[in-house]
Amino acid sequence: MSVLIVIPARYASTRYPGKPLVELRGASGEAKSLIRRSWDAACDVVGIDRVVVATDDTRIAQASEAFGAEVVMTSTTCQNGTERCAETLANLGDKFEIIVNLQGDAPLTPAWFIEDLVQGLRDNPNADVATPVLRTEGRTLNGLLQDRREGRVGGTTAVFGADHNALYFSKEVIPFTGQTYDHADETAVFHHVGVYAYRPHALAAYPQWQAGPLEQLEGLEQLRFLERGVPMLCVEVAAKGRQFWELNNPEDVPRIEAMLTEMNQD
Repeated sequence: MSVLIVIPARYASTRYPGKPLVELRGASGEAKSLIRRSWDAACDVVGIDRVVVATDDTRIAQASEAFGAEVVMTSTTCQNGTERCAETLANLGDKFEIIVNLQGDAPLTPAWFIEDLVQGLRDNPNADVATPVLRTEGRTLNGLLQDRREGRVGGTTAVFGADHNALYFSKEVIPFTGQTYDHADETAVFHHVGVYAYRPHALAAYPQWQAGPLEQLEGLEQLRFLERGVPMLCVEVAAKGRQFWELNNPEDVPRIEAMLTEMNQD
């Protein structure tokens, strides 16, 4: 199966304008932009046929081309990354059997998350959309809960059924747990990893649907599939000692930089 990775990136983020160009320092002290780190993460994935950055902003396009990325310009009317991926696929005109949406705010995404996601979709021919989920340890769950207590919208959590099809995604921490966890404790909460794999017909259908009330309330694009009755396969991935966090707010910059240093990533 031919696989395309699209990295959608926009400058006008409501919570963090200019986020793709924010620089993050790794273990060596070298600063790399968020979009560069996302590109590097995509290029580390085995079995991918093509990687492109999809944006509507010339500043992001120029910065991406400067480090050697292929850029596809998309319209300013795309409401989210999935719509931008759909437009990118239409613009390329190439035939891909799986399209991966690696959102440009997850520079800590290990290659095996995406490899396992693609394999999960291949292994489930009845699934049209899939996304990775990561069981949290106490350290991550406590970080999510702290964000909510302090009024920040942080990571997204997911709940799914016995068939691994998603029941719901939320920026609240779900399911509720009243337990107290130490850093290394395994918890019942799954952190949603902001990556999606689509079959072309499912991706092409998405922009034709209006955003539903849940998508609008939560600000989570994947809920459009659930509101339209399209199952979304949740593929559980393993951390293997790696930490995972998205860049959602300015306060996440030192957190991610600390993780890069701790994991000895440049």
